[in-house]
Amino acid sequence: MVTERFVVVTGGPGSGKSTLVGVLERAGFARAAESGREIIQDQVAIGGRALPWRDRGLFAELMLSWDLRAHRLARSAAGTVFFDRGITDTVGYLRLKGLPVPGHLDEAARRFRYHRRVFIAPPWPEIYEHDTERKQSPDEAERTYEAMVAAYGDYGYELVTLPRSPVEDRARFVLERLG
Repeated sequence: MVTERFVVVTGGPGSGKSTLVGVLERAGFARAAESGREIIQDQVAIGGRALPWRDRGLFAELMLSWDLRAHRLARSAAGTVFFDRGITDTVGYLRLKGLPVPGHLDEAARRFRYHRRVFIAPPWPEIYEHDTERKQSPDEAERTYEAMVAAYGDYGYELVTLPRSPVEDRARFVLERLG
């Protein structure tokens, strides 16, 4: 299923993705939250093990489940929906960690599609910050970016690199590229 009104913003951690999606949400667009950050918050709160530093495979399964649900829920939203990462990000995550991509995840990435243009935020060391959910080093953030470039490219998406510019300019850039 290809859904041209579902637009993914991806990239490495700390590159301004969530800030951009937040600005687009405040402009009136629907938003699907980043699964990884939400799962980490929930798992920490309950003492769960589906954390990237405890059980990467289980963490990936929860991300897939969250993202499939977000895709399904977005069908009932009117207009464009901006996704703070998508199903294909989980493929990139597993590859980055040297873990196999299960067949059902590959099938999900092939079947549950987004707009052909995926916006990717390049590493941006000047804005990168650690927080309670973001524990990656700047080097790992760059490798994550590269993993996302490869994963989305492998699934046939056209990557559009976001400029390193103020968030309002980034939002205009995205909207102009979408027409």
